[in-house]
Amino acid sequence: MTKDMLSVAVLGPGGVGGLLAALLSRAGHRVTCLAREETAASLRTDGIRVRSTPFGDFTARVEADTELRTPVDAVLIAVKHTALDAALARIPVSALGEDTLLVPFLNGVEHPAVLRARYRPDRVAPAVVRVESTRVAPGVIEHGSGFAEIDLAGDAVPRPRLDALARALEAAGPTVRVLPDETAALWAKMAFLAPFALLTTRHGLPLGEVRTRHRAELTALVEETAAVSRACGAPADPARALQRYDSFAPATKSSMQRDAEAGRPLELDAIGGALLRAAELHGVPVPVATRLVRELADVTR
Repeated sequence: MTKDMLSVAVLGPGGVGGLLAALLSRAGHRVTCLAREETAASLRTDGIRVRSTPFGDFTARVEADTELRTPVDAVLIAVKHTALDAALARIPVSALGEDTLLVPFLNGVEHPAVLRARYRPDRVAPAVVRVESTRVAPGVIEHGSGFAEIDLAGDAVPRPRLDALARALEAAGPTVRVLPDETAALWAKMAFLAPFALLTTRHGLPLGEVRTRHRAELTALVEETAAVSRACGAPADPARALQRYDSFAPATKSSMQRDAEAGRPLELDAIGGALLRAAELHGVPVPVATRLVRELADVTR
């Protein structure tokens, strides 16, 4: 993967996947979106329409299919964790090329192992994305944040392949970093996401009210999550995490909270469950996290 123009498949052309598909297509790369037949038909006809302050309003033409049929340079996996198992049927092992990278943009820390059990380990390059982007209709993406930042990693992936993909993504618009430590990259997001998602969803409140009305609970959960992150070998700074929460707009909601409000399945196991499993593995007490995960499981049962 050293050529300038890449062939890229995007599994899950929603808020994140649709934005990246459109940006890459606009930059001249061949993009194929993998989705249900109704969505694929809409994308083939109308393309992807993006409304974005930093990247402008534009429509990008893409190819679309229900599964990957020919090899590509990279597959960007942008489905929710709750849909991952079913969605992977759209990526047959036989359709992958020798050098195809699988790049999951999923919440949590356990999904790389799932992909490596199904595909070759040196093909999996986990990514972390920081962006607020929503699919408001099939093929219609609203990019609400003034930024789109990607951290790309993959301990078993040759560095030149990561660098080539990073160059293509950054030239298309997002800010991209290639990080040398996959565990640190994934836990950096997890340590921030878990308290944010669990508390906003449990209390049904935006971040501004959580960080004032439930400050002690937020602080305790941030400290627990940081302790688990450190036990897993990743650095964590609770004070800095709290500063980040305080810098966000008061009306900010987590994606888990929005899923709960819409009646969609929650990524509770991928976020809260994974946190508890890591804590148990390393013998780290996490009473606040344990209670919140149990209460959310009871509410959604």
